[in-house]
Order: sequence, then structure tokens, then C-alpha cells
Amino acid sequence: MPSLTPALALALAADLAEARYTDERLAAVWGRSAHAALRAGDAAAARRAAGRTEDPAALVARILWWGEDVPAEAAVRAFPRTGVDGLVAAGVVERRDAAVRALVAIRPQAFRDDLGDGSWWIASDLDEAAGIAPLPPAHVLGVGGASRTLAALLPPGDVELALDLGCGCGILSLHLARRARRVVATDVSARALELTAFNARLNGVTGIETRLGSLYGPVRGERFGLIAANPPFVVTPRAEGVPVHEYRDGGLVGDGLMEAVVTGLGAHLEPGGLAAVLGNWESRPGRPGLDAVRGWLAGLDAWIVEREELDPVEYARLWVRDGGVRAGTPGYDRLVTAWLDDLEGRGVASLGLGWVLARRPRGGVVAERAERVGHPVGEGGLGAHVAAFFAAHDAPALHDDTVLLASRLVVAPDVTEARHLVPGADDPSVIELRQGGGLGRTVAADPALAALVGASDGELTVAALVAAIAELLEVDAADLRADLLPRVRELIATGFLRVA
Repeated sequence: MPSLTPALALALAADLAEARYTDERLAAVWGRSAHAALRAGDAAAARRAAGRTEDPAALVARILWWGEDVPAEAAVRAFPRTGVDGLVAAGVVERRDAAVRALVAIRPQAFRDDLGDGSWWIASDLDEAAGIAPLPPAHVLGVGGASRTLAALLPPGDVELALDLGCGCGILSLHLARRARRVVATDVSARALELTAFNARLNGVTGIETRLGSLYGPVRGERFGLIAANPPFVVTPRAEGVPVHEYRDGGLVGDGLMEAVVTGLGAHLEPGGLAAVLGNWESRPGRPGLDAVRGWLAGLDAWIVEREELDPVEYARLWVRDGGVRAGTPGYDRLVTAWLDDLEGRGVASLGLGWVLARRPRGGVVAERAERVGHPVGEGGLGAHVAAFFAAHDAPALHDDTVLLASRLVVAPDVTEARHLVPGADDPSVIELRQGGGLGRTVAADPALAALVGASDGELTVAALVAAIAELLEVDAADLRADLLPRVRELIATGFLRVA
């Protein structure tokens, strides 16, 4: 099991820094295309380049990224302060005659969030890039797309206590530590907790406490200002012969694990506390998945975003391949059949993949928003966008027409307008409002809405703008007001407009 003493942590971090073992350096050594492939688990191009260079970062990657057997003297060159004995004592490598081989992967992880840029080294179990396939049931994942998405959703802020529910390698615990004075990291895997503690010490991050246990058991009776959860949410058949991977399979039927995580949020959020959860959910005839998730969040402010909807065949193929079993290999047909039998037997029509954002209200109207957002979304600024959504919900203008009409609005700085004209026409046939940040939405607008948005500079009230536009378009002011106010309210909720 990996374990770092304070002295070994300082030595190992110093060696990695001196070798310039960073994403930026490695991409420069073997090219950005090869580095992107390596990040996706394909090491072929990077291995080829590493064999042609004496660059220290490449040597470290050979040892710690894809777990090559490396002569002990080369390991000493790569880790002069830590030494082979130190690496062995830390559980990072084992001796193999005159060589060493990694027991864990340690990879650089650059990040950018609403608080700024940074970089960590993240230890996890060796994976496909090191020739480990299929992954063993107790495998602890490194940093993947899901954890990066969840990290991007975390709002900036300063809370006393945060919870990383199902911490895995601890990447979310590190992100939470940028926003909280103390972090509690829980997992059913003792190895995951050890890797979380290892990564915190390696990166000099303090204030992270690890606790062993399932779901909310380790934090019974406690409340948090911020909760992040990337739980084992995959809908997996509970059938003999189907592998169960701790990192993705929660051991419950269907989306029961996701339901347990989401329904438990209310008891563990302090008033005003926010939670971000990734997950999958089932849709059945007469019970859309988004409606089911909304029911799990009864009493909480909720924003549910479904990023993808897969039919049973697509879902089965996705997760069988994720487990390392490819079409045409032994066991593939049997596993896909098990998935399809399970989903069909329980009447599942489709499965949603997305995220759940919840807040414990301090009072007032409860937010309820559930939507499908299938277009590509950048990660930059998402956390601030999440915070702005809930802040906008708290504004009286979002719930009271009189207050909205008396409000002065401003256009968000990332909003642009596009007009499309038929050649030779004087007036546009299509007007679009486009959001550069946040969820990158595009909203169709008619001349009245476009005029109101274009004139929202904080000077005039909404009532004054509606009256002026009605006069300009020669329409009834009351009818225009009834038409525009719900759409203006939606633009406030989605971040196109802000109350000045």
C-alpha cells in the first residue's frame, strides 16, 4: 500500500519538480497529439518518443506513467533525493532483480478553475496504459473525464467543511480543499483512502480527513457547506458472472445507488450548502429519468442537467467496453446480453447521464430546473455559472412581475448576438443570442426580445424598456409585457441577463 512520510513526500515532490514532470513538459517532449493519446490510455506514440530522448520527464513517465521495468541506476537518476529505497518504502515501486517497477501510477494533472491555474501529481492504480486489462474489481481510477467535469462544477467560495463522497484517488478532495478549511473524504475502499492521503501529502495539501464506509455512514449527523460526489453510479446487472468494479458499481439494483446518494443530500447540507453529483438514471414508460431525479430532491433547490440519453444497447456496449472487454473477445456477447436482459426485465427504456446540482434552501421559493443539454460545454467558468444560477434564483425579480418590471438589467459580458438574413432582405429571418461561457447556450430571439436585451445596460427599468419597444413595434404594451416577462426571467436564470 502506498504511504508517504513527510520527509519522503518532500523528497519525491522535489524530484518530480526537478524532472519537470508536468503536462506541459511532457506534451513538449513527445508532441501534443501523442500526449492527448496518452491521456486517453494509448501510450504507443509517447513510448516511441520516450525511447529517443534522455529528457528526465520522459524517464519518470516510463517509470510512473506506464510502469516499465527500469534499471535501478536509471531510477536513481530520476529520483536522486528519494532514491530506490525511498520509493520502495513509499510503496511506489518494487525491486525486480536489478530493476524497479511501479506499483502505482503517478501522473501530472494540470487544472484551471474559477480560482486560477495549478498542477498536481496524482497517484492511482496502474491501468490500460501500463498494460492492465481488464481492470481488476478493486481498481482505483486516476483522473478521468468525469472527475474533471465534477471539479469544474464546483463553485468558488469559502466554506468551513466539505465532503468528498466516494473519493477514489482523492482528486476531488484536492479541489474541495481549495474551497474549504476542512475536507472529509469517504470511500468503501481502504486503498482509495490511502491513495487520497498519499496525494494530499505529495502535493502539500492539508486539512483532508479520510474515513472508511459506505454512503453517508461515516458522516452521520454532520452537515457540510459543499458536497462533491462521483459515486459508483453505473447501472450494472446483478447477475452471476458480471464483474463488479468498486469504482463504478454501487452494488444496488438499477439506479438505486444514485437515488440513495441524491436523497441523502438534504440531511447533510447546511442551509445554503451546495452539492454537485455526477450520475446515471433510468427512464421507464411513464417515468422519465429527469422526473425521477427531481423527486429524489424534494425540498431542495435543484438543477438537473442530462448530458446524454442512451438506449439500452448503447448503454450496455459503453460499460462492457469500459470494463476492458471488447467486441469479438471472449465474454463480450455474454456481458452485453446480461445488461440487456436486466434492463429489459425492469422495463428500462433509456438511461440518462449527467449531473445533479442541489442546494439546501434558506427559505423562499424552491428552485426546480431539469433539462437536457446535449451540445458541447466547456469546463471553464462552470463553477461560477453554477453559483450565479442559484444567486439568480434568490433574486426577487425572478418570482415577482412587479419587482422584475422595476428592475434594471445588464447583459452578461459573454453574450453576443447573431443575425441571419436572406440575401437581399432588410430584416433578419433569425436572431440568436449566444452565451460564450457557462453552458454555451444559444437562444432564438424575436425583434422584441432582442431589442430588450440590446438595451439592457442598467439605465432603464424593464417596464420602461417594454413600453418603448411596444411603441416602436406598434403593439399593445400589456400583451408585449405578458409575452416578454417569462422569457426575460429565463434569460436571468440562465445567465444571459443580470439584475443590476
